[in-house]
Amino acid sequence: MSIAMFLGPTLPVATARRILEATYLPPVAMGDVTALLLQPEQPRAIGIIDGVFERVPAVWHKELLFALSQGVRVFGSASMGALRAAELHTFGMEGVGRIFEAYRDGVLEDDDEVAVIHGAAEFGYPQLSEAMVNIREGLARAEAGSHICPATRQRLETAAKQMFYPERSWPSVLACGAALGLPAAELAALQAFVSQTAPNLKRDDALALLHHLAAAWEDGLAPHTPQFIFEPSCYWRQLVQSQLDADAA
Repeated sequence: MSIAMFLGPTLPVATARRILEATYLPPVAMGDVTALLLQPEQPRAIGIIDGVFERVPAVWHKELLFALSQGVRVFGSASMGALRAAELHTFGMEGVGRIFEAYRDGVLEDDDEVAVIHGAAEFGYPQLSEAMVNIREGLARAEAGSHICPATRQRLETAAKQMFYPERSWPSVLACGAALGLPAAELAALQAFVSQTAPNLKRDDALALLHHLAAAWEDGLAPHTPQFIFEPSCYWRQLVQSQLDADAA
């Protein structure tokens, strides 16, 4: 295994594989990166696009720091990967894309900006809600194209942000706009614009990461040189032991 990529609802694996040859794994959860690093042959790079949260513990920062301490290149983009890259870029995790940059620079702070609900793995993780970052992007593009006015964009953006993340979708945003009494002509223009263009910043950033990694692989993908000393905590040792026990079972 040379490159391990954690991917789920953001992009179909078949699409990703046309850009980058890698071992594609389900959305990352706590322990998954540790399990990779305990294998006889460690990956040369780990890419994180999607990850789990809420009902399942999310990937630990400590796991990614351990990977970096072992010389493994760690990349992130689009969703969970953008969050962790923004939090760990000073330690050497490499972020790609506008979402990562927005988190890194403090433009975005909330995890729910990239959160979505999706269907099961056997169905290809179909996305069942829309990410807030995609709604922001769609509204911004609609305003730039004069489909909606700045005031309408602002009110729709505020309304979408106030929704619980599983309930966010373009139909729900448009319905909320109608309930707020926003101009019907603008809402119709927005609906047509979204239907035709399907703005998807998470997908765009995921594609950018895949192309970036493919180019880095062609250039030889030099190992990471850590600039910190990894300190194994008691919780880290417990996580490692739990993975070793799982492998032995």
